[in-house]
Amino acid sequence: MAKPATLIDLSRKLAQAVDDLSFSGDVTHVYNPLRYASSIHEAYLKRYGAGTGRTLMLGMNPGPWGMAQTGVPFGEIAAVRDWLDLQGEVVRPHKEHPKRPIQGLACTRSEVSGRRLWGWAKDRWGSADHFFREIFVANYCPLVFMEESGRNRTPDRLLLAERKLLFQYCDESLRDLVLVLQAKRVVGIGRFARLRAEAALTDTGIPVHEVLHPSPASPAANRGWADQATRQLEEIGVL
Repeated sequence: MAKPATLIDLSRKLAQAVDDLSFSGDVTHVYNPLRYASSIHEAYLKRYGAGTGRTLMLGMNPGPWGMAQTGVPFGEIAAVRDWLDLQGEVVRPHKEHPKRPIQGLACTRSEVSGRRLWGWAKDRWGSADHFFREIFVANYCPLVFMEESGRNRTPDRLLLAERKLLFQYCDESLRDLVLVLQAKRVVGIGRFARLRAEAALTDTGIPVHEVLHPSPASPAANRGWADQATRQLEEIGVL
């Protein structure tokens, strides 16, 4: 009998699949933190990935100052180091953008989305262990896409043919993730994640919901994201 897949198995499988993709158009640099930040990423999976029957909160893809640096979804440096208590080596990507250097936990920039999400979790649950007994956080797509200027390009703005194959791999990985976690629901953090989860999980019977994304680019999120997310999750029945 085959050994059941683990979250690390799924991560490595997805990392390999997306590594074989190529992107054109305005995308000049692609980072895969599942590779170069695998030390911290897999420490996150080992420490907080155990347990079933939880809610899966799903983001879009890594931000340049969060998961791109640490390998942890919404991985704001201070939160990863001090609250999640994770350490590990991060190496530089093969092709690094001069305006988006990878410095790992030594990075001095702070990702607002991650600071808001993990700050809310800390305020409400106190300890990371308490939070992860109820909720697990992952990203739909593991790659960071950048234009020549250093501007971030989100997965939904990739060329159609390239986006289609990428989404095929990410859909498969999400289905496997939900299966391994035995997640009772998926909550998309933002509209993109909710739509991708709905597409990937069609006919599975897994409920899919949405909460406001904590991005500072969202005027709504800038008007008290934590309180709004709490209300939305209460309505869903997560809290």
